[in-house]
Amino acid sequence: MGFELERTLRRLKPQRRVTPLARRPDAELPFVADGVRPGPPLLLDTAIYIDVLQGRSPPEVDELLRLRACQHSAVCLAELTHAFGRLDPRHPSTAAALEALAATLGDIPAHRLAPPDIATWGEGGVLAGLLFRLGGYQRGQERACLNDALIFLQAQRLGCALLSANVRDFDLLDQLRPGGRVLFYRRA
Repeated sequence: MGFELERTLRRLKPQRRVTPLARRPDAELPFVADGVRPGPPLLLDTAIYIDVLQGRSPPEVDELLRLRACQHSAVCLAELTHAFGRLDPRHPSTAAALEALAATLGDIPAHRLAPPDIATWGEGGVLAGLLFRLGGYQRGQERACLNDALIFLQAQRLGCALLSANVRDFDLLDQLRPGGRVLFYRRA
């Protein structure tokens, strides 16, 4: 599957979007609730890996992760492995943190880990630009906008519900490109 710029521009209409975006109230958004049931597979946002490792995932999210099939994005893999180069090896907690992270990454089945396709990269660039411009982000946050747009679109392409604690970014993306399934949670 290739990338068709004209098709993406017709879909997203970046030239027509000038009104700043605002996050919707929690009552209008889907949050993980008690009584978790089976449903579509999940694509995990980067924060979920960290929250589980740090014991900040709520029990209903832990139950959801046990109940549903989980897919993994190579974008999240890059965000997580960034820590291996970024963390100071002299810091007393670095070794333990990287060991736990390595074990988590080692548990990801190869058949459940995939990169975004070319069309996702192309559309993700335009979507990230819209998110950055209309969401009130500051210089230096462009990469985070791109990564979130890629994960968001990859979940749509895979037919997954995206699981994230990042309510603001993914709510704005959902407003820009409706039709995906995003499931939010609050950290414990």
